[in-house]
Amino acid sequence: MEGKPLLGSYHLQMTKRGIYGGIQFMCSNERTLKQVKPTARTFMNTGKQQKPVLTGQRFKTRKRDEKEKFEPTVFRDTIIQGLNEARGDLDAVAKFLDVTGSRLDYRRYADTLFDILIAGSMLAPGGTRIDDGDKTKVTVHCVFTTEESHTAARSYAQVFNKLIRRYKYLEKAFEDEIKKLLLFLKAFSESEQAKLAMLTGILLANGTLPPAILTSLFSDNIVKEGIAASFAVKLFKAWIAEKDANAVTSALRKASLDKKLLELFPANKQNVEHFTLYFTEAGLKELSDFLRVQQSLGTRKELQKELQERLSQECPIREIVVYVKEEMKRNDLQEQAVIGLLWSCLMNAVEWNKKEELVTEQALKHLKHYAPLLAVFSTQGQSELVLLQKIQEYCYDNIHFMKSFSKIVVLFYKADVLSEEAILKWYKDAHATKGKSVFLEQMKKFVEWLQNAEEESESERED
Repeated sequence: MEGKPLLGSYHLQMTKRGIYGGIQFMCSNERTLKQVKPTARTFMNTGKQQKPVLTGQRFKTRKRDEKEKFEPTVFRDTIIQGLNEARGDLDAVAKFLDVTGSRLDYRRYADTLFDILIAGSMLAPGGTRIDDGDKTKVTVHCVFTTEESHTAARSYAQVFNKLIRRYKYLEKAFEDEIKKLLLFLKAFSESEQAKLAMLTGILLANGTLPPAILTSLFSDNIVKEGIAASFAVKLFKAWIAEKDANAVTSALRKASLDKKLLELFPANKQNVEHFTLYFTEAGLKELSDFLRVQQSLGTRKELQKELQERLSQECPIREIVVYVKEEMKRNDLQEQAVIGLLWSCLMNAVEWNKKEELVTEQALKHLKHYAPLLAVFSTQGQSELVLLQKIQEYCYDNIHFMKSFSKIVVLFYKADVLSEEAILKWYKDAHATKGKSVFLEQMKKFVEWLQNAEEESESERED
């Protein structure tokens, strides 16, 4: 090649066959272009051919995939504007929330959304309204400003149901919102509390909210003011109105809240009597009865556990009698409940022989020792019948005791645990269905003897 190159440029060219390099030189003596193939040194020695890099490429996006970015205040203004434009028409509100959710970030600003729908504005910690002084930043179309009635609360409940069904991810956020509002009850007026209580009761009834949210009601700051109990009454009334008392008590039991209901009251009023009086006067006798039964069951479990412990330690009968009587008085337990517990504890306290011919002798020896204990708590006819039915059910459920029934009854008759009248009543029409024919047959001769003795006694009295 003659002459010196005056100007050079390096080009990458794309062809159907691939990429090739070319260096073009413009020579001074001849105005021709010459193509020179690149040498191995032209490219970096990487071991493989370089690929072209495209810069400045633009990617097309669909409009429906684009979401506007909002700050909390902008989000607030958009929601409030939509509610104000709906002017209390809850169908229009539901439609607005449905459509707007595709554009607004409900996930990020869920607490702001629910604050506005319930209280009309954003809430500060404690429950105060952040923008209460600026009418442009609050709405008069919300739960707290609606009519104080079950019908109005149900209408708003439907709005929340539709919204959460449409945007399932709001479910947990809504639960957290209600828990928060329950802690803020002190900041709301009595009317606002009542409306929130009715709304919450309806949402609990239709399953939008779980019963676990009620744990917020046990907070000290609202319990000591009496707000928790008052709120709970209104909530339970709305819940029962939507379902029934059995549905409410069943839900409370499943959520393990049945034993915590007393905590709605301050410590000095946490007793069954106060709860029963308060809820009965409020028209919720079903819940009063439910609590009494649950407390009784809980007490009996504790009593049974303690009795088992004392029996295993072979405490003197006298000490056991004193303990049981104190528990009966303290927890208002009836004799019929206690006699059944005593029987169960006595039979669970022994490792019974597996041989039928030996177990009866073992049982009679054990029960003879504790007959004085049973006699103290079987002074009423009903208590004796309960004991007889418990013995019958136990002997039926434990096959080795099938032939022991009549011998146990006779033992208790001689030890003054069971009376003649109770045994005859049981034989006639108060027996349980389990093993009825077997046990009635076993008792036939003894009952005949009792009847004959009774007739002779009557004849002697007449003479």
